[in-house]
Amino acid sequence: MGNSYTGHLQSTRFEEVLHNSIEASLLSNTVVPRPVFSQLYLEAEQRPYSHDVSYTPPNPYQMKPPPEGSCTTDGFCQAGKDLRLSSMATESLEVPSGFLLVGAKSPSLPDHILVCAVDLRFLPDECGRNALLGFSGNCMGCGEKGFRYFTEFADHINLKLTTQPKKQKHLKYHLLRNAQGILVKGPPICWKGIGSMANSGPPKKRHKGWSPKSSAPTEVTPRPAPNSTTNTMFVCVCVFLAVGHGTLPHLCGNLEDVVLSGLLQKCYRTSQNLPRVYEQYGTAPIQPISTEMLILLTVYYLVQLGKNNTPDQAPLMEDLEQIFMRSWRESHLTEIRQYQQTHLPWLAKLATSSCGEGVLVLDTAPSLAEALEDIFHRLVDGRLKQTNYVVIICMNKSQEIESCVVVTGKHQTRALAESLLSPSDCVREIVHELSSGVAAELGSYYSSLGPGKTAVSKYKVNEIYTLSIRCFNTLYFSIEFSIEWHEIRPIQLAVARKLLSHVCAIADSSTQNLDLGSFDKVEFLICVPPSEVTFHQVVLHLWNSGVLRELGLDQNCLSLKEAEQYVVKLNPSAVGKINSLIQKSKTNPYTLFIIVHDHAHWDISSGQCSEGDSSLGLVDSLLNCRQIQDAPNILTLHVTSFPFTLQTQYTRISPYNEIHWPSAFNNVRIPHKTKYFGVSELLETTRSGSGLPLLRYDSSFESMAAALEERLPKLHSAVIRTHVLIQHYSLALMVTAGGQALQALQKHISVETLEMVQCLLNTSQRCPSRHGHMLLLRIPSPALAAFAHQRLCHVRNRLGLHKQFEVILGDPYSPLTVGKHFLDQLRVWLKILDPDWAPRTYLELEALPCILILTGMDPLGESLPRSLKYCDLRVISCWSLQRTTLEQELGLAAYLLKTKQVGQHALNNDLPRLGNQASPAGSQHPHSDWTPLDPDKQPNQRQQSKSTSSGSSSTRASPLRQSCSWARNLSRPPVVLLPKAVYDLITTVDSSGLPKSTSFLPHSAVEWVSSFRPLLSKMMTCTEQSLYYRQWTVPKPHHMDSSNRAEGRTDNFHPRKLLLSGPPQVGKTGAYLQFLGILSRMLIRLMEVDIFDEEDINCSKYHQPVALWPNTDTMRGMPFDYTIHDPKYEDISTVYSPDFTPNLNGETIKTIIYGLEDMYLRRRTARIKLSKYAAYNTYHHCEQCHQYMGFNPQYQLYESTLHAFTFSHLLLGEEIQLYFIIPKSKEHHFFFSQSGGQLESMRLPLTSDWNPDAIKSPIFMPTTGRHEHGLFNLYHAMEGAAHLHILVIKEYEMAVYKKYWPNHIMLVLPTIFNGAGIGAAHFLIKELSYHNLELERSRRVEHGSRPQDVWPFIILADDSCVMWNSVDVDPKSGTAGTERNVSLKQVLQHMESSPDITQYGSCGMRKWSSRGGGAGRQKEPFSRGHLHDFLLLNVDLTQNVQYNQNRFKCDDVDFNLRAHSAGLLICRFNNFSVMKKQIAIGGYGTFIIKTKMTDVPTTIQPSEYICAPDSKHLFLATPAQLLLEKYLQHTSHRLFPLSAQNYSHPVLSVDCYLNLGPEVTVCFVSSKPHSINLSTTGLLFSGLLLYFCDSFVTPGFLKKFQFLKGATLCVVCPNRSSLRHTVVRLELEDEWRFRLSDEFQTANAKEDQPLFFLTGKHI
Repeated sequence: MGNSYTGHLQSTRFEEVLHNSIEASLLSNTVVPRPVFSQLYLEAEQRPYSHDVSYTPPNPYQMKPPPEGSCTTDGFCQAGKDLRLSSMATESLEVPSGFLLVGAKSPSLPDHILVCAVDLRFLPDECGRNALLGFSGNCMGCGEKGFRYFTEFADHINLKLTTQPKKQKHLKYHLLRNAQGILVKGPPICWKGIGSMANSGPPKKRHKGWSPKSSAPTEVTPRPAPNSTTNTMFVCVCVFLAVGHGTLPHLCGNLEDVVLSGLLQKCYRTSQNLPRVYEQYGTAPIQPISTEMLILLTVYYLVQLGKNNTPDQAPLMEDLEQIFMRSWRESHLTEIRQYQQTHLPWLAKLATSSCGEGVLVLDTAPSLAEALEDIFHRLVDGRLKQTNYVVIICMNKSQEIESCVVVTGKHQTRALAESLLSPSDCVREIVHELSSGVAAELGSYYSSLGPGKTAVSKYKVNEIYTLSIRCFNTLYFSIEFSIEWHEIRPIQLAVARKLLSHVCAIADSSTQNLDLGSFDKVEFLICVPPSEVTFHQVVLHLWNSGVLRELGLDQNCLSLKEAEQYVVKLNPSAVGKINSLIQKSKTNPYTLFIIVHDHAHWDISSGQCSEGDSSLGLVDSLLNCRQIQDAPNILTLHVTSFPFTLQTQYTRISPYNEIHWPSAFNNVRIPHKTKYFGVSELLETTRSGSGLPLLRYDSSFESMAAALEERLPKLHSAVIRTHVLIQHYSLALMVTAGGQALQALQKHISVETLEMVQCLLNTSQRCPSRHGHMLLLRIPSPALAAFAHQRLCHVRNRLGLHKQFEVILGDPYSPLTVGKHFLDQLRVWLKILDPDWAPRTYLELEALPCILILTGMDPLGESLPRSLKYCDLRVISCWSLQRTTLEQELGLAAYLLKTKQVGQHALNNDLPRLGNQASPAGSQHPHSDWTPLDPDKQPNQRQQSKSTSSGSSSTRASPLRQSCSWARNLSRPPVVLLPKAVYDLITTVDSSGLPKSTSFLPHSAVEWVSSFRPLLSKMMTCTEQSLYYRQWTVPKPHHMDSSNRAEGRTDNFHPRKLLLSGPPQVGKTGAYLQFLGILSRMLIRLMEVDIFDEEDINCSKYHQPVALWPNTDTMRGMPFDYTIHDPKYEDISTVYSPDFTPNLNGETIKTIIYGLEDMYLRRRTARIKLSKYAAYNTYHHCEQCHQYMGFNPQYQLYESTLHAFTFSHLLLGEEIQLYFIIPKSKEHHFFFSQSGGQLESMRLPLTSDWNPDAIKSPIFMPTTGRHEHGLFNLYHAMEGAAHLHILVIKEYEMAVYKKYWPNHIMLVLPTIFNGAGIGAAHFLIKELSYHNLELERSRRVEHGSRPQDVWPFIILADDSCVMWNSVDVDPKSGTAGTERNVSLKQVLQHMESSPDITQYGSCGMRKWSSRGGGAGRQKEPFSRGHLHDFLLLNVDLTQNVQYNQNRFKCDDVDFNLRAHSAGLLICRFNNFSVMKKQIAIGGYGTFIIKTKMTDVPTTIQPSEYICAPDSKHLFLATPAQLLLEKYLQHTSHRLFPLSAQNYSHPVLSVDCYLNLGPEVTVCFVSSKPHSINLSTTGLLFSGLLLYFCDSFVTPGFLKKFQFLKGATLCVVCPNRSSLRHTVVRLELEDEWRFRLSDEFQTANAKEDQPLFFLTGKHI
């Protein structure tokens, strides 16, 4: 347990000592022979008492005389070169490869550091390991190389030593260069454990690495015990030395029972290094606590320990640190700080005067060496029997204070010594004591008491009368038994969704560390600790969760055995599975792999510091490997109940990637049936006072164990306490089974143990189905657990109780073993017919009466059944005081209660009572027919309902329920028994209101940054606690995060790591399994889109022969189909055609619901999975299109250039200036002037050009409000082919579109069009394209081409076109085949290669429909009709047909009708279809009607869109054209009453198409000369609509048409004067009657330029 600083080998006595040792071991069964090495390595002059320690001065070292004529000046080498750091700091030094600059200290120059170069192989790493013996160094002064001995090197650099030169002593620091390039002192060289092992004698048996050839000690510095990870202050078995200030002198002799510690010195040092956070307390320089005050406060603390009610309490480092903290912060001892050093001993003795001899202050010795010698003499003489602590204070030769604390109290020394043992050291110590016979004295002690282990054999089974009614063949009755392990609670689903939102946040971040849009499936691997039970427990949860079916993996998992492939135990065999996952991630880039690291606080050791132990650092080497960190499709989810083990300053997990389990404190209201009962609730029962608390300690057991610990100081306390406990259980079984015959044994049993055993035996006997309770016996040591299992089985079998209850050894590394009798019981209860079935988890032991001995140094995530009634934790370690260690042991008792029992009153009423006693101890024996620990025996006990929580079991209502204790107690938490020391710690509340244990070090692998830190607050949320630990803890060198500090960065978070934390047994497994399922559903949803799925309205009846391309002559012979087939226009006015027969049933007439927007009318959609040719929005970030999107570093935002482009147009009346935003990577698409780089034109190809990897037509895509959701990524749709793609945006959206699409060309509309509709965008695109066509023709002519050779087409595309399809036609039968997805490149190249393509005004395709492919029948491949959403537009032929720049709705219908009337060919490719994604955000249809008084949208009826001129009316802040279109759409059935549902008498609309609503039919005619119009002979019109009439509309033209009497006229003009002028010019008053009240305007203010219209009736 400590250091062994021993003397010289006395080889002459070897044979004698060896012979005596062997003889003693053979002759004695109880006495432990004296270790051989302890006898061999004793000084010849030592005292006979084994604890005698003496101080001997070291032998002086004689230096080799320097060569004649060499330099001997301190700080210079023998060649006369300056080696001092202060002189060489700025020099340029050449350091050979493999060497490091280090600083050496010379005794003659204490204020200087000498610069040396040393081979790094002979220096230790940051863990203090891996340094080769020997030396290799160079002189950085003269440059001499090749020093192979440090002695030789020390002579060369003039160290002038008086002792043997050692590199460990004189090479002190690493030397580094700071940001200014100056060489400065760096961190100290970590020599820990190297020098002391090389210079010490043989260690104790559990220590490794000593060789008999090691030299005798010459000078020893104190070092902590191996793997020292404690938060206690001092260490010792028989005596302890804790250095406070100064250096401990050289010790020799038999120091087997003396352990040195530097923890106190470290505490003093960190207490004087105040962190920067405390500089806020004032502007003056902060003064740390003085040395005198530190020592004095330490004395005060030790005195206070003796005054408490528990004088045997061991000191805690946390307590002392908080004392220092409060003293410094509150300054309540200011007057003491001003005392001189001479006052310190007097004040210290004054403080100890109130505690008698408990604390002794020794200040008379001139040195630590003499003071220690005095103390050892006092120990030998027995003068310190009443003293627990000795504080040494002395002054050295430099008048500096030296201090040391010696712990001499038996209880304190044992506690502190055991606290220094790491778990592995503890296991080895216990195994050594059990195997070597050291523990045999316990057996002798029990034998001397009388009733020992032979007591069982004194009574024959037939003499134990109580067994005759218990051990009979049981018939299991029919209490219904059901287990609800896998029910998902709402809170688990909420956590799963929270996990999903964090994953989406990673994907949405600008770092692009996770491209969710590129994944089409999920695969996962769940990593669990190497526990057989935990492994099968997770497999069982997985199998029953439905996740495998959700992910489509159930086809590969037809049985529970096959589901095991998705769960792996983290042992050496896991390497293959992890490597396989890594390889799969490389070959399946479109699969998202999730690694779930369950129980993530287990094994956080660094893989670099495992020292060859394959069980340590495995998690680090597997899950933190470079392949997993760099894989873009692997996401790691760490799941733990104790996240603070991973929350340090060097953590790999971002605080934004932490997901904490919701709690009532966070005000999370999630309806559920259960309430979590955990550690805080257990503690609350100790404070309520209304009943016997669930958390208790056993005072009788503690007294017996303490007596034995004092009697046997050499034995580990776990060995003693386990033996005592098993003795209690054995005797309790005998007393319970033997009745009155063995009642005399009760005096050797504690009340608590007896009551638990009686409950175990009695409950199963009383239940007809033999249901019973589980008693958990927690014994961390596997060796002691095996002993306990063997002993209890032996006693049970000898007593004939082998069919009453089972004794199960819960070894994490072994499968469960249950006897045949109890296996048959479980099969009947669970209705399992498989004869080979056996339980693999503790959950499957529900209702089985048993004692479960759970072993392993830490619980590994095993869940316990609801039949658990007692958690016996009396033998857990009392001294491993880390928060994780304590809370994970208490977490074994975590429980889920029904919400019916949430109230504290109800809960307390259900707790067992023992009279009025609320204290945990009780020495009174219970009455024979009433046991206070058994709630079943309580009178008037309230009936509890069954639990329905995840992991719970329940019974259905049954008359037999009243006799079944298990069924009645399903909703009661278990009783927990703790060691007294642990009970006191967790029930003590610190100043923050939290249990004292929360202030402990989180884990043995981390350490506090400073002693000066605040306490956790009771009001802190989980997030705030995370930030607290991230600020105040750092990992130790053997922690896996210790190397995770990036150079020059304050954090090094891994972007694809998440942390899910929640209390033990709260349901985290179910939550992350649900997360896997909903993540898979989301990825599928991301790969799917809602496509408008509507049939064409009124399919055409004309058919053409099968052909690949249309024929111009054939197309000219086909009549134009005026009917609008696009489903999105099913609620607009029908275009009159004599060949069209309306639906007489009116089924196509939609009922218009007046609301804010008619865009919310529901349309049929289908969910379709995205193909590899889809267009994407900004959330898609696959590697293939990174360069296309501009995410490649060579394409930055600032590389885009803004270019102005000006042209004029007659309709606009002025020059129009547009702006192009052109990225550098796209400038090759444009032509610039050579002089000033002015944008001249956009390059166009020739009609004859052909490139299989390019598209000729520029793609214009008008968009608004969809910078994130618009489908502008055409890389995959184009198969990577070159194309010119231009986004047409509004000026006010320029910045946001540029941000999201940095590598796209953008055409910015003028400011005046910020409030315009889609018509303005189409108008400017077309007119700009024609102007550009003329520029390109001029440029091409200069190069010898003909004007007509320049490609005249552009593509007008909607920003929601997502996929394109093609129907394969059978060339023989002409029937259509299946419709398949094709790339946009294939569609466009096919259309662009059509013969005589330049003779077509526009070409397009149909809208996709799931029923529109026409498979199996002949279908017309081409037709003349309306085109929408995606069209190839010939800007040359359509030069004289413009889009209406004022329009908001139906501008494409209007353009199609005018283009056809102009004689242009419009061709629809029916074998091609476009899929349009339903995008609810943005678009040109999302204009909100609102008033000018407020920006808040209000409900305004369509009748309020207009008003009488010059009237007082509520004006609207909406464009006048939009108000007009909306008014006509919703009220035209009243404006044109004769037209309502009257297809045979349509409204005549001249030169335009306006939507008059679905009840009105519109007949379009063009007034232009040579126009193609329908024959209207004999047709009577029900109305006339004149919209912005031009000069082609004349009175003579209007007189060609006949109207019904009473038909309605509507004349629309831009102002009142033009309105009156139009009426006069067209002579309308001759045939139409007008009234003054028939004049209207849109509800716009004068400055907003309202539109005016006049209505009248036909005479």
